[in-house]
Amino acid sequence: MPGSNTTINNPQTYRRLWIALGAVSIIFHSALVFSGLIPNLISRPLHMALAAPWIFLYADVCSARPADWILRVVCCAVTIAICLWIALNQSALGDQYGYLNGNLQTCMALALLAGVIEMARRAIGWPLPLVTVVVLCYGLYGQHLPGEFGFAAIPVKSFLGTLTIAEGGVWGKLTGISVNVVAVFVIFGAVLNAGEAGQGFMNLATAVGGRLRGGAAKVSVLSSALFGSISGSASANVASTGAVTLPAMTRLGYPKSLAAATESVASSGGQIMPPLMGAGAFVMVELTGISYTDIMTAALLPSLLYFFAVWIGIDAYSRRYNLARLPVDMMPSARTVLITTGFFLIPFGVLLTGMFVFNVTPQYAATVASLVAVVLLFFSATPSVSLTLWSQRMSSACIQGGKQIAVIAAIILCASIIVGVLGMTGLGVKITSVILAGSGGNLWLALLLTAVACLILGMEVPTTAAYVICVSVAGPALIELGLTPLQAHLFVFWYALLSTITPPVCGAVFIAAGMVGENWLRVAGKAMALGIGLYLIPPAMIANPALLSIATDSLPAIIASIKITIALAMISFGVILRQNLPVQTALTIGGLILIFV
Repeated sequence: MPGSNTTINNPQTYRRLWIALGAVSIIFHSALVFSGLIPNLISRPLHMALAAPWIFLYADVCSARPADWILRVVCCAVTIAICLWIALNQSALGDQYGYLNGNLQTCMALALLAGVIEMARRAIGWPLPLVTVVVLCYGLYGQHLPGEFGFAAIPVKSFLGTLTIAEGGVWGKLTGISVNVVAVFVIFGAVLNAGEAGQGFMNLATAVGGRLRGGAAKVSVLSSALFGSISGSASANVASTGAVTLPAMTRLGYPKSLAAATESVASSGGQIMPPLMGAGAFVMVELTGISYTDIMTAALLPSLLYFFAVWIGIDAYSRRYNLARLPVDMMPSARTVLITTGFFLIPFGVLLTGMFVFNVTPQYAATVASLVAVVLLFFSATPSVSLTLWSQRMSSACIQGGKQIAVIAAIILCASIIVGVLGMTGLGVKITSVILAGSGGNLWLALLLTAVACLILGMEVPTTAAYVICVSVAGPALIELGLTPLQAHLFVFWYALLSTITPPVCGAVFIAAGMVGENWLRVAGKAMALGIGLYLIPPAMIANPALLSIATDSLPAIIASIKITIALAMISFGVILRQNLPVQTALTIGGLILIFV
């Protein structure tokens, strides 16, 4: 029993069960791409039902106390049972138009909301669930508030029903994105990472950047950009690429603070790098109505500018500290680079060909690319073919895919409740009015208020959730002040990343600093200097709207990107070099003028 010396409750004991559950989740979400239209009140509850065991039962089960183990099992069972009940009765529930019939349905609705909140708490901690609870309380009792933040009372059964048995809350559009698109790309990333693709990223990055000044740091930038394009998580990026790049940098004599700062800044950029963008691109599709390919192409130049700014910053630090290139014995051979690069270039080629040549949906192209990646799992870089190796890699892909789908589902399901309540109560419109009033109609002041809100919220919740909440309340205000929807959404999404490297809560910095044993404040200081693009590129997108038009008006976009490239280089050298203060000041001011004039 739990708490005893046996290992019956250790997830490893049930490894085959978790592999099977992960396989079911992968097959289910992949099959949705080919199966045509399935009612949302079937696919979305099943999505949550498949996620629940991973959240409640997979992590730390072996150390759980008996009472906690029982609570986990009960929460999981109740959550799955309600999800299955909704899926089985979706037709009848559709006829209720979001109104609960009887006390039993009311109790089930409350239990479902509690299950969603508890899943998010176990997945990412307290902040997002607490925000959700506060918003729910506002929806239930806000009619008693005086002034403009009060609203007409909503019947409890209608309020809870809209959130739980209709598509106005838990099963809303955001959850649809998680089910139909995000899960498919998570599967793609899990399959790639189970094979040689990760090593391929590292080898290509080392071959390109290793022989340059500050080579080890530049390898970190390139590998994080490549890996981050499919991982979409700053923390996962730091932990994976950092395990290779951080020891290499410290071994070559790089200051620990610089090594950790480089990895944290480069890894944070993975969340703004197409195609995945930390699931943000797909959420943006639903919120704006703009196609995925348009968002991805618009986000491409800014993301490249971000990594260019990091690259230039490393070059400036290399001059400051006289950092060495990678030694020859650490460089992969051309044959190794060629072979391992194919493990990610082939699936990526299939993905891009499907989207841009055959014009299929991103999720269809990603599913086909995942099937190609599954075949590549048979092969190793030696090269050789092994069925045993394929089986081991597929087992890893199933577990990682199932777990990552579940974590993202927990976040998005919880955020969907917030968005649903904002819509029903009109709170989003009211906060928009506050922003408009506080800015006095000045766009740049409104942008500053939005940036501060993104930084504060991003300290407590994951980037995608922070983006969804911020853009729900600030997006309409920015659009009313003259921004296009794409500008407003990209601005908010970028600034939702601020907290990954900005004190006092900077998750990527904490992880990287811990990996090298350095004071996190020293790391954060260098990270903010290296990541200067994260602070400057979002307002540059507003001051230079042509930057986002590479797909429709290439020449102005290229001119704008060249101008901003020069500006970022000037500012990076001005901020980082410690040689001539007047020259540094002139470079910094000149770069800022170049961006905004």
